[in-house]
Amino acid sequence: MSNKPANNIQDLQYFGEFGGVNPSISDSATYTFLHAKTMLDTFEGQAEGCYLYSRHTSPSNLYLGEALAAMEFTETANVAASGMGAITSVLLQVCEAGDHIVSSRTIYGGTYAFLKNFTPKFNIRTSFVDITSLEKVEAAITSKTKMIYCESVSNPLLEVANISALSKIAKKHNILLVIDNTFTPLIISPQKLGADITIHSLTKFINGTNDTVGGVVCASQEFIDSLRNVNNGAAMLLGPVMDSLRAASILKNLRTLHIRMKKHSENALYLAEHFEKEGLKVVYPGLKSHSDHELFKTMYNEEYGFGGIMTIDVGTLEKANELMELMQHNNLGYLAVSLGFYKTLFSAPGTSTSSEIPEEEQTEMGLSDGIIRFSIGLDNNIDRTYRAMHKCMTEIGIL
Repeated sequence: MSNKPANNIQDLQYFGEFGGVNPSISDSATYTFLHAKTMLDTFEGQAEGCYLYSRHTSPSNLYLGEALAAMEFTETANVAASGMGAITSVLLQVCEAGDHIVSSRTIYGGTYAFLKNFTPKFNIRTSFVDITSLEKVEAAITSKTKMIYCESVSNPLLEVANISALSKIAKKHNILLVIDNTFTPLIISPQKLGADITIHSLTKFINGTNDTVGGVVCASQEFIDSLRNVNNGAAMLLGPVMDSLRAASILKNLRTLHIRMKKHSENALYLAEHFEKEGLKVVYPGLKSHSDHELFKTMYNEEYGFGGIMTIDVGTLEKANELMELMQHNNLGYLAVSLGFYKTLFSAPGTSTSSEIPEEEQTEMGLSDGIIRFSIGLDNNIDRTYRAMHKCMTEIGIL
């Protein structure tokens, strides 16, 4: 396996059933056995290359899982029907009643809601900490802690997790480091930095066409086997199974991820630098003004840049909404949640993707009302985009 994630994806060749250059789609929910004993062995997880039932796994899902595992340098991977399907399976597989999780306070709103409101029903507790403070992370760990959970680059404040340092803390306490790498596929390789489990929402950059939701857990063979176990595996028993047609579609899109990530990053850096020069309050890991800029540079695969996500604080929610409506009216993108699309998407996280986080906690973590989160698209001429956005900002008095 190469040291470069895109090469690992490129080197995978799958032939279709009739010699097709794309693997055939396994359009079946259940699979036949020539011998009854093979069925028994498959149930017990002993039969290699045999399929039992598509909730367990299917050829299409395995193809996609293997490609994502190659990208993330893990032994294998398990795909799920959504990012939350992947995240919740991992949390419930690792933790049982009485256990504890240390999580970053700035995480995707759905993950935050699950840890804050849902898992307490099973007596699983979470401490939310500032992930950039290694002292606070370590201080939060108890004898019941099972994992440190965070995002490589946090949503929406774009704080950068020091994965190597967090990995040392996790190993010292014999707990797992689980990283959600949704914002930075190819850019950051958490496994190389010491992470145990890497999760993605495939909905975002990896699929890139905003036509489906999906998730993946990249981990050791042992952990993925435990997720799929017919008796006590969270992925098997909760049933967040991806459809074969979707898996095949995402696998095809994955093949262009390296080209797309470079363009997302190139465009985002251009806009971030130009708007910062104009005096706007811009947060983007590629700017020297970003507090974690140097840390990011120690971790990233340089050719893919600093990612496609940036934020601009325009002061008030009213101004943010006015600007987003005007930009949408001028075909500069869509006022929509999510990210990683070929067109630019923008939203005000405080009232959308992070609305699950209580207002006083939003204030404490520095999530102001006027912040607009941009997922920068694949525009061919980014200077043209910059000038058009500049015109919108001038029109409503932001510039």
